[in-house]
Amino acid sequence: MRHAAALILAALTVQIAACAPPDAAATAPGLSRTPAQAAEAAPPLPTIVSLNPCTDAILAEVADPAQLLAISHYSHDPRATSMDLPVAMRFPATGGTVEEVLALDPDIVVAGAFLPPAARAAFNNLGIRVETFGIASSVAESLAQVRDVANVAGHGEDGERLAARIENVLTAAEPAKDQPPVRTILWQPGGIVPGDNALVSELMRRTGFTSYSAEQGMGQADYLPLERLLADPPDLVLVAGQERMQRHPSLAEMDSMHHARFDPALLYCGGPTIVRAAGRLAAIRAEMPGT
Repeated sequence: MRHAAALILAALTVQIAACAPPDAAATAPGLSRTPAQAAEAAPPLPTIVSLNPCTDAILAEVADPAQLLAISHYSHDPRATSMDLPVAMRFPATGGTVEEVLALDPDIVVAGAFLPPAARAAFNNLGIRVETFGIASSVAESLAQVRDVANVAGHGEDGERLAARIENVLTAAEPAKDQPPVRTILWQPGGIVPGDNALVSELMRRTGFTSYSAEQGMGQADYLPLERLLADPPDLVLVAGQERMQRHPSLAEMDSMHHARFDPALLYCGGPTIVRAAGRLAAIRAEMPGT
């Protein structure tokens, strides 16, 4: 009797398998798939147009090249790019008009937080998903943004790898504990200084510099006159602008004050830009006397 029941059960199993779709066995829960079957079953990765130079740089690192249909025109401009120009030139650029983006037919538009409401509404009406990202003002915010942008592109693991690389570079750029911090002013384009809560200010602190402008009670985008700088000189001036006063001969004549160039492209974005900024700050710190 038990043997007969087993034969009946086997026959039913064969009949059920015969009625199932051809790929039912491959897709049944708990059964393994071949890599080809898994790739075929996975949803396609979204195509993306980026309208923001900071997200341009992140997406160039974490997305597949074929996904990134275009980046912002800022990244093709040597004065505005936050990524290496040869890397940026691998991707088409767009001015960000609705017409240009529509011609590219992306699944997602990635933009800054200041995307005009009319443009956002137009993209939504056309069925194009919009994801916006603000300016990261800390390392923690930047790492979260890297992960979020990578997840939008369907590359969460690549976002984690980039975040880990950023953290490792920052750790390596920290000065020895017995090294005193360097009293430093970061003199930006237009003769202004960063606020104490800016991302670049945190990078300076973590790489061994204290903020002269914060010490002087100056805030975000405050203007620093040359006379004020010369009256109470810091140990180091990081010059990120090209204004006449930032190239004044009196700066070089002050033996007690050192100065170094700092690329303006390292000022405004987080993500992979942190890697370059931290490396540059660590190199400048190593050149200071007594280090």
